[in-house]
Amino acid sequence: MLKNKFQALLNAEQYHGWGKTRRYFEGWYYKVLNAKEDKAFAFIPGIAMDENGEQQAFIQVLDGKKLTAAYHKYDAAQFTPTAGKFDVRIENNRFRKEVIQLDIPNIKGELHFKNQIPWSSSWYSPNIMGPFSFVPFMQCYHGILSMNHTIEGQLEISGETVDFTGGRGYMEKDWGRSFPSGYIWMQTNHFSEAGISLKSSVAKIPWMGTSFVGFIAGIWLHDRLIEFTTYNFTRLRKSYADKDKVELVMENNRHRLEIFAKREAATALASPISGFMDGRIEESMTAQISVKLVDKKDKKVLLEDTGRNAGLEVAGRIEDVLVGN
Repeated sequence: MLKNKFQALLNAEQYHGWGKTRRYFEGWYYKVLNAKEDKAFAFIPGIAMDENGEQQAFIQVLDGKKLTAAYHKYDAAQFTPTAGKFDVRIENNRFRKEVIQLDIPNIKGELHFKNQIPWSSSWYSPNIMGPFSFVPFMQCYHGILSMNHTIEGQLEISGETVDFTGGRGYMEKDWGRSFPSGYIWMQTNHFSEAGISLKSSVAKIPWMGTSFVGFIAGIWLHDRLIEFTTYNFTRLRKSYADKDKVELVMENNRHRLEIFAKREAATALASPISGFMDGRIEESMTAQISVKLVDKKDKKVLLEDTGRNAGLEVAGRIEDVLVGN
C-alpha cells in the first residue's frame, strides 16, 4: 500500500485513496466538446466516503449546452482502481488518461484522447500544486492531467449518435476532504486559433490554524506552458467576482496575466463536504474569458484573445478570496 501511495504522489492522475475509509473523496473531470462546438459535456467519475465510513461511487454528467446534470450513484464495491497506473472502473465504465468507455443511462460509447498537453512535472513539483503536493494535511489537492487534446470517437446520447472526432478536451482531478470554502475556477481551450489553453483558479486554503488565498494559472501558448502560481513568486494583484463577471490579475518578474470572464447560466453539481457529495456548486460551460498576457521584459503582448466554451465556477464565500478591490 505504501508503494501505491508513493507512486500516486508522483503521478497525479493515479488513484490516491489507498487505505482511506472515511472523510475522503476523489474525482476526475473530463471536459469534451465536438468539432462543431454544439455539444459540450463534462464526465466526472469518483469515490466518496463520509465521516462515518459510508461510501459510494459516482459518475456525474454535465450537459453544458442544455444546462442539465445527472448524478449516477453506484455501490462503492463497483469502484475498482488499479495500482501503479490510472485505470479506474465503475461498473461497466472505464476511465483512463487516453480513453473513456461509458455505459450509463442514456450515454454509451468510447472516446480517445490524442496529443495531450500535461502540466509540467519534476521530482520537487510533480504537478500543478508544486511543493504543496507533499504536504499531508491539505484540505483539497488538485491535478492537471491535460491542458488540451484532440478527441476521436462517438457517443450515443439519448438515442442520438454524436461524433466527437476533431473536437477538443481538457482533463483534471481533485482529491482530499472537501472543496475550498470559497473559490473561483475557470478553463478554456477554444480561442481564435488552436494550440492555446487557459486554466486558472483562486481559493481559500486552510493552513495550520489559519488560511491564505492560493492561486494557480497556466497558459499553454502553442509550444510552451507559462505558469503563475503561489509558489513560483507570482503575486495575485486582483481577484474579483460578482454575479456578472470575474476579474483576475497575476504578475511575476517576467509576465503579467489579466483575465476577464463574463458569467453565463450555470448548472448545479454535487461537490464534496467532509468526503461525501452533499455540497452544491454551480458550473457554466458557455462562459467567455478574455485574456491578455504580457512579456514585461520585452514589453510585448504575447496573447490578447477571448476563449469561448469556458468552464467557470464561482463558489462558496467569494468574499474570502477577493484581493486588490
